[in-house]
Amino acid sequence: MSASPALPAIELQAPDISRWRQSNTGVEYVHSFDSGRPGRHVMVQALTHGNELCGAIALNWLLGQGQPITPARGRLTLSFANVAAYARWNPEQPDASRFVDEDLNRVWADEVLLGSGSSLELQRARELRPFVDSADFLLDIHSMREACKPLMVCGDANRGGHKAVAFTQQLKVPEVLMVDTGHAAGLRMIDRGAFGDPKNARTAVLIECGQHWERQAAGVALDALLRFLRYAGAVSEAFAKENLASLQLTPPREQVLVQVEHAVTVRTQAFKWTKTYQGLEVVPKAGTVIAMDGDEPVATQFDDAVLVMPSATAPPSGRTAVRIGRLTRLGQSDAA
Repeated sequence: MSASPALPAIELQAPDISRWRQSNTGVEYVHSFDSGRPGRHVMVQALTHGNELCGAIALNWLLGQGQPITPARGRLTLSFANVAAYARWNPEQPDASRFVDEDLNRVWADEVLLGSGSSLELQRARELRPFVDSADFLLDIHSMREACKPLMVCGDANRGGHKAVAFTQQLKVPEVLMVDTGHAAGLRMIDRGAFGDPKNARTAVLIECGQHWERQAAGVALDALLRFLRYAGAVSEAFAKENLASLQLTPPREQVLVQVEHAVTVRTQAFKWTKTYQGLEVVPKAGTVIAMDGDEPVATQFDDAVLVMPSATAPPSGRTAVRIGRLTRLGQSDAA
């Protein structure tokens, strides 16, 4: 196996979210606000993974703007997801609080959620399911282990991924969008049910705001949150405009789409990268060996292959090490 990489600097401080434990929904850390006017049910989730602080910072800020929050129309739900893992956050061991028993973002298939399995994450997903299954638009806020550009994961290209691309183009951020082939380890929330139906208007996206603990990830999370809520009609234009201006983040001049062609699944316990990759590197030549999986070389299958979220450490067998895709330019943005 490859050696463990150096620990990135911890530039963010985990907010105290204990004041949001008691909620108006009957489910701890899940708050829902109804405008009393017809409209969509819009949901934002943070802390799908307990060591990804930026989403918690963004939702803590939004909830702290005043109670109760009144969306412009429809209903708004704000969820802190894996609070048990987050409670274990320790800056000296920042990777240890990702989850308690299993990855909360791999349990969203009905056969898992409605099955006989038992884990802390499954219990929490079952509590969150009614909110997720009634949401028209959903934003899941994440971050990455490596220092990589922010990335919008638009879901499985064979499910609802392309409608999520069109949705993200309306947000104008981030620069890089991705559709992929899902995860061998289990179904993500953004691919669940109607979200994964190309013919259904209900849409979910997952933003990776940058490296887990870099300062700018919090700004990216809040910027994406405000743009998402504005487009979904959950906050007023004036509220979004004022707070977006204070962030002073400029939307990219154009967005690009990475369409994942295949995922590299680890087969042995002797997986090793040939060099250090952080993500979104373009490998010019087909056949370039990027890793060794035991005695088997792992090579790119086409020219100008884009590496998406390579695992910093060698994952266990059966898990995804990297996704490899092709890049398409989507055109210039015409709005801030």
